[in-house]
Amino acid sequence: MATGILAGLAAGAFWGTTFVAPLAAPGFSSVDYTAGRFVACGLFSALLMLWQWGRSQRGGAALRRPTGRQALAAAGLSVLGYTGYYLLLVLAIADAGAALPVLIIGTIPLWVMMLGKPVGLRWSSLVPGLLLTAAGMALMMRATAADVDVEGARHLVRGVLFGVGAMASWTVFGLFNARWLRRNEAVNSTEWANWLGLAAGVGGWLLWLGAGTPWAELAERPGLGRFVFVCTFTGIGSAWVASVLWNVACRRLSSSLAGQLIVSETVFGLCYAFIWSGQWPQPVQWGASGLFVLGILASIRAHR
Repeated sequence: MATGILAGLAAGAFWGTTFVAPLAAPGFSSVDYTAGRFVACGLFSALLMLWQWGRSQRGGAALRRPTGRQALAAAGLSVLGYTGYYLLLVLAIADAGAALPVLIIGTIPLWVMMLGKPVGLRWSSLVPGLLLTAAGMALMMRATAADVDVEGARHLVRGVLFGVGAMASWTVFGLFNARWLRRNEAVNSTEWANWLGLAAGVGGWLLWLGAGTPWAELAERPGLGRFVFVCTFTGIGSAWVASVLWNVACRRLSSSLAGQLIVSETVFGLCYAFIWSGQWPQPVQWGASGLFVLGILASIRAHR
């Protein structure tokens, strides 16, 4: 259990880097950033699989190849939790601004916790963690509400619907991914991350072809090297490495406890953002982060 908790928190630490990644490479669209991130993840996964294949040719462990059913599962889940999720989020932000979709996405831990509750665990045991997390969300919404500009948002209702779709997409991914891992114990966490990463790479490439900036135009923009570095870093770190860590957490923890650990992404993301900007958090944000930590501790206690 301790290993699973540490893996889940570490995954949140890597996911949190996506909060500041766009700030490190300004001047590029969200679609380009999303596509670049997952193409980098796919290329890294492909290189790892080629390296393992080379080792198998020299007498090492054989490279496991997915069956047709496993490949289909990887493709479907990569859409739910990777490219499809981020595309919906990008569309939501384009229509409704950044604040409202982020608040909607912030409810994912609550949904995963409630929908992933183990059969033998009483609801009363989860109530403290749920209430603390919900209170933290409420404080965070209060801190963010001042940034919501309803008048400046285009197609607000459609943007909210896209945001709800993104939230539902990742929630389904979180639950189905955990179920798949439990039913396919022969496939280790790294292999599954490679298959998901390869599928996400194909999806990211298709996303860039359909909605991304043409390469000739990208090549002329200042800061291209930094953009490539950010995509590579987040593609390997917050996509591939975080996926391996999350797979470990899902295998060792119930979906409800793993879902609780998702809030660590918000805590780490806020820390990174404050460090990047050189500003101290507002008192409300300190309070929200404290409630998130207490919610995690309460959920761990409930699952012992």
